[in-house]
Amino acid sequence: MEGFWIAGAIHAIKALSYVYDLLTFPVYLILQRPWEKRKASRRIKARCVAKDENTITFRSIDPPGPMHVTIEREKVDTLEKMLSWVAKLHSEKRCLGTRQILAEEDEVQPNGRIFKKYKMGDYKWKTYTEVDRLTNSFSRGIRELGLIARKNIVIFAETRAEWMIAAYGCFKQNLTVVTIYATLGDDAIAHGINETEVDTVITSHDLLPKFKRLLEKVPVIKTIIYMEDQLKSTDTAGYKDGVRLIPFSDVIKKGNNSTAPMSPPQSNDTAIIMYTSGSTGVPKGVLLSHGNIISTLKAYCDAVEIKPDDVFLGFLPLAHVFELLAESVCLLTGVPIGYSSPLTMIDSSSKIQRGSKGDASVLHPTCLSAVPLILDRISKGINEKVKKSGAFRQAIFNFAYEYKLKWVKRGYDTPLFDKYIFGAARQVLGGRVRLILCGGAPLSPDTHTQVKNCLCVTVTQGYGLTETTSCATVMDVHDRSTGRVGAPTTVCDIRLENWEEAGYRVTDTPHPRGEILIGGANVSAGYYKLLDKTQDDFFQEDGRQWFRTGDIGEFHTDGCIKIIDRKKDLVKLQLGEYVSLGKVEAELKTCPVVENICIYGDAHKTYTVALVVPNPYYLEEIATSLGMTGKSIEELCNSSEIEKAVLQELIEQANKCKLQRFEMPGAVKLCTEQWSPDMGLVTAAFKLKRKAVQDRYQHEINRMYAS
Repeated sequence: MEGFWIAGAIHAIKALSYVYDLLTFPVYLILQRPWEKRKASRRIKARCVAKDENTITFRSIDPPGPMHVTIEREKVDTLEKMLSWVAKLHSEKRCLGTRQILAEEDEVQPNGRIFKKYKMGDYKWKTYTEVDRLTNSFSRGIRELGLIARKNIVIFAETRAEWMIAAYGCFKQNLTVVTIYATLGDDAIAHGINETEVDTVITSHDLLPKFKRLLEKVPVIKTIIYMEDQLKSTDTAGYKDGVRLIPFSDVIKKGNNSTAPMSPPQSNDTAIIMYTSGSTGVPKGVLLSHGNIISTLKAYCDAVEIKPDDVFLGFLPLAHVFELLAESVCLLTGVPIGYSSPLTMIDSSSKIQRGSKGDASVLHPTCLSAVPLILDRISKGINEKVKKSGAFRQAIFNFAYEYKLKWVKRGYDTPLFDKYIFGAARQVLGGRVRLILCGGAPLSPDTHTQVKNCLCVTVTQGYGLTETTSCATVMDVHDRSTGRVGAPTTVCDIRLENWEEAGYRVTDTPHPRGEILIGGANVSAGYYKLLDKTQDDFFQEDGRQWFRTGDIGEFHTDGCIKIIDRKKDLVKLQLGEYVSLGKVEAELKTCPVVENICIYGDAHKTYTVALVVPNPYYLEEIATSLGMTGKSIEELCNSSEIEKAVLQELIEQANKCKLQRFEMPGAVKLCTEQWSPDMGLVTAAFKLKRKAVQDRYQHEINRMYAS
């Protein structure tokens, strides 16, 4: 009876919307001019500049933008010059913001457990002038500690204002900053420190205790500078003898009273040795010069529209090249950066007191950067909330979503639906977000569409690597497509080269296909202390540095690229079919029950198998539908009945995504543990470490093939 009533209500709403469309169509047509949006989306963004039987090269047709031209005119070619210039330009404008933590208090949960939660205040801001003064003081302070130009220094800390102050302070003394992810395991951290022969580490109150163990593995360390906590004093007892532990504020004080000289860098000096998260083998240190970074900043300023009232929410790891460059664009263009963390970002975050506001609700940001994993979680969170809201609300939401999708494809906006149906979803991130920059891994078209429509934002996808200083392509501001990563930026050329083994050629029709090579001023000089690997992956041509990415792309007629494969991810099955493991994973990750997935293919078998970390909420839903209640997640993961049901879900998703029969997994194993960087199964950017996952679950893989 309820279903009948809901269906009737939806039919009535559809009829009303039809009448509304008829009455308002002429008004929307005149006001919104959809044909202009469709034309702008289709515009040519890059053109072929060279072609032969083996390669095809594309270049952006866009001229340098105003900021790009200004940087060149002002001869800003290092990060030290950039900060000095913008400090004068933006002087008293807000620059870096940190939310005050007033207290940590116990909060009793409905189940009786007690969790510690933060009582939080407002954002406290440092102006451009203050940030410049602090970087100068830090710079002189570390000079007083005996660090001289061209020495390496490690920053091993979470994303926060002091991270940027420390980094830019180091740049002013021409020190090379070695960045290491806060989530890496001890061996990877020790590798980065020992390989770069660093004797000074900048870390934080929370990460300092790691060094009680680590100092045995890194005998070269003589000094540790730690960023203090807002509430707790730092315990410095119990560390190895002979190692100095110095508070961050003491380095600033030392610098305030110092007249030590500065040693400004040159454009070709190394600014950063950035350890890639390394999805295969040991992390590699990528050499990034000041010139490389300034080059990417020019490209980003050309690609992204900056507005006077923009505010940026900073929370991704600054040890990731994408976040560091995004925040540096903010410094350059006068966009205030408010710092946050996943523990405090939204009202429902784990450290926010009940009834208190998360960082986004206080900051009201307009822009943020994200990786696909975060957008996948937002997308699944929306679906969960809708499912729990009851049948009638779910039907209303689904109708509104399809309605918006239909009109957006035609080039229209839907202001009433945005306000009354999707307004609540927008408020989760503070209500003002207009732009989400996404990079780091492939973003599925379904997630892209859903986040764009439900949060009423522009999701701009880009493509780049640590080796190309996070820069290669960025989606055009008017591009309405999904599943592509945009056209070459204004500072680099992109070339496709035949990969005969898998049958990808630049002569393919309708789209040229091949391995992506990137050439330009943004391309790194190579890997630190890895000459052979540098010679394999990098080369010079016509005075320009090029990098072989290992990614396979295809060029579309408007000059945009779609990433279709990855050399390392390709397996050939028994009957000769090639399966791109990464492509299959990206498609199946959009299945609601999948939290994470790794596809494995054995060359001696005719099908692939899947290792799946399930989403507990959807797993329990499947169990309930099968009449299995009161069982733990472990018991559900070990049930053959549940495995079959999850496999069926994967096959349905694969059919929806139009995967080939041989690409669909033939068996599945549900993994109870979440794959995290400290387990060594995913990188710090949450990309799969395929070999590590395979080694850990080899027994289960054998069992799946045997069954």
